Amino acid sequence: MAFNVKNEVLVRVYVVLAAVVLAAVAIFTKSVKISIVEGEKWRSKGQELYIKEVPLEAERGNILTDDGSMLATSMPFFDISFDPNSSAIDTADWNRDLDSLALCLTTYVNPEMTPGAMKEFLIQQKAEGKRYISIKKDATMAQKDRISSFPLFRLGQFKGGLIVVQKYNRERPFRMLANRTIGYVNGDSIEVGIEGAFNEYLKGEAGTQLMYKVGGGMWIPLENLAKIEPRAGQDLVTTLDINLQDITETALAKAMVRHQAESGVAILMDVKTGAIRAMANLGWTKDGQLWETYNHAIGSATEPGSTFKLATMLALLEDGDIDLDDSIDIEQGVTMYFEAELKDAYSHTLNRVSVKQAFGMSSNVGVSRMAYNSYGTKNKADRFVGHLQDFYLNQPTGIEIGGEVEPYLKKAYSQEEGWSGTTLPWMSIGYELTVTPLQLLAFYNAVANDGVYVKPYLVKEIQQYGETLKRFPVTEVKGRIASKKAIRQAQQLLECVVDSSWGTAYALRTDAYRFAGKTGTAQINYKRLNEKTKVGGYQASFAGYFPADNPVYSCIVLISKPKESGIYGGAVALPVFREIADKAIASRLELYPVLNDGDEIALGSKQLPDYDAGYRPDIQRVLKGLGLDYYNRADGDWAVLRTAEPDSLKLMKRPMEDKQVPNVMGMGLRDALFLLENKGLKVQVNGGYGKVRQQSVRPGTRVAGQTVWLRLG
Repeated sequence: MAFNVKNEVLVRVYVVLAAVVLAAVAIFTKSVKISIVEGEKWRSKGQELYIKEVPLEAERGNILTDDGSMLATSMPFFDISFDPNSSAIDTADWNRDLDSLALCLTTYVNPEMTPGAMKEFLIQQKAEGKRYISIKKDATMAQKDRISSFPLFRLGQFKGGLIVVQKYNRERPFRMLANRTIGYVNGDSIEVGIEGAFNEYLKGEAGTQLMYKVGGGMWIPLENLAKIEPRAGQDLVTTLDINLQDITETALAKAMVRHQAESGVAILMDVKTGAIRAMANLGWTKDGQLWETYNHAIGSATEPGSTFKLATMLALLEDGDIDLDDSIDIEQGVTMYFEAELKDAYSHTLNRVSVKQAFGMSSNVGVSRMAYNSYGTKNKADRFVGHLQDFYLNQPTGIEIGGEVEPYLKKAYSQEEGWSGTTLPWMSIGYELTVTPLQLLAFYNAVANDGVYVKPYLVKEIQQYGETLKRFPVTEVKGRIASKKAIRQAQQLLECVVDSSWGTAYALRTDAYRFAGKTGTAQINYKRLNEKTKVGGYQASFAGYFPADNPVYSCIVLISKPKESGIYGGAVALPVFREIADKAIASRLELYPVLNDGDEIALGSKQLPDYDAGYRPDIQRVLKGLGLDYYNRADGDWAVLRTAEPDSLKLMKRPMEDKQVPNVMGMGLRDALFLLENKGLKVQVNGGYGKVRQQSVRPGTRVAGQTVWLRLG
């Protein structure tokens, strides 16, 4: 019995021993496999846990205006940290500089701590083996330079334990100006505007840096020799003019506020080259602020309304179907096409008028009747659509930046596209088709450019360190969009809109220069019902160019859904165009007509200045500069200039009595304010500019702190 028990115990011992031997053999085999067969693989895996190659961001290229002003640039910022346990820090350096370092850190970086507390903190972090202490995030270049000069830190990354990681923030010195046109890049998928379209040039080439992992999941540079420096991106020189951009955006913003509009677009373009000098897109943010929220100039195609009538008229003129002096029955502003009623924007009682007047007053009936008479059948409708294609109104401009939408033109009598009996007359006045503001402006620009269509563009060259690497030339489309004769007649139509008393832009003409263009008012979000048309809002626009005699700039202004102070193009968009044109011309003296370009002639009394008053030395200085002779009868500080028959001037004294309201009639506002306010009078002004034409308190009245209203004109 004892023998059997002994045998059973031995068997169990042998089984356990065999299992241990087998496990040992398995472990040995696995160890050999891991260390020898797969050794390289697992060593690499282990190294990756503690060492990795990190990309170094390249400095992004600048985006510049035409004259070199900065639109977008990359500003360097730095994350600064400290490795108190860097193996290269000398103990003597640590002991010598620790007190001074703590003092500098608390004085310039973290004033909430005392120098003593900072010293104890650094000692504790070193004792705990910490390899990463954050000193300052997002430090500027100046802050980085100061921190790098601190005791101990000035010895560098290894001997001083200083770790500086550079990064870049994209900055726009002019903030909102051309914000959407400049655009942005977000990751690898979102590319907007110039930043997105030219990202390959701007982004440069990233470098690399070997980093190793320290406590707390932080990574710090391994060594300088393990670094491949990034290569900076290239610079872009755009066609934008920052002064014209500011003028354009400011004028548009004022109109947006005044009319409480939903969105607005204004584009200013060089007629000869297609270079875009300004592109403004404004909308409202959720918190009620104006901002460039979307690039409507290229990304929103809408029914343009009456500004499209120029294309209809140019087609008719090209075919020779009309002459400017022909007459057309505008049927007192109301007509019918099948079951649909078409009306002019304004009620009137006119019947037959000239082609010029029908266009100038923007008669829907007149323009649509001319189009229907010429293109009312299928074959002729094809010819009309063909002309629109010749004007490049059926294709995008090809502007460099992304997001441009296709224009939409129906094919003549296409059932799939919904062509009906009313399509042609409505197309002729800018409905049942869509174009973007830039596409329509490119057409107007071609008319201003004597029929030559140039491609709009935003970037003119690429530079590196100030040297030009690539230039983008002006792109002219082959041939003219119409004959010289038809183009000249179209120009005359645009001029009559401004210069003729029945033109829709006549109220804002100016004697300083001539401009030409067309107003537009389009219904948007409308539904044609049986009894009437339900309108969801209006779109006011003006497209044109200036100066009319020798066009330099073309411009379009489009304001969507104005809610206050008018809805029509002449009241909403045209004032913006005028302000842009006024200030653009004021910034370029060469655009003003030369007054003395010709034989000198004697000025008659009606052509001489009369009743201009002001500070006598100023008046005399102006007369001398203009070379005008005069008789001097003034001996005081203030004078008035009068004409003396038949062709001479005399300077008369303007008396100013103490304690009496002065006579400021004929003075400029500056002189008038000086005189009135110095006598304790309050001043209110009516009228925008010019001389004082009327003052509410009679000159000579005793001064008693009155309010004087001045009318300028």
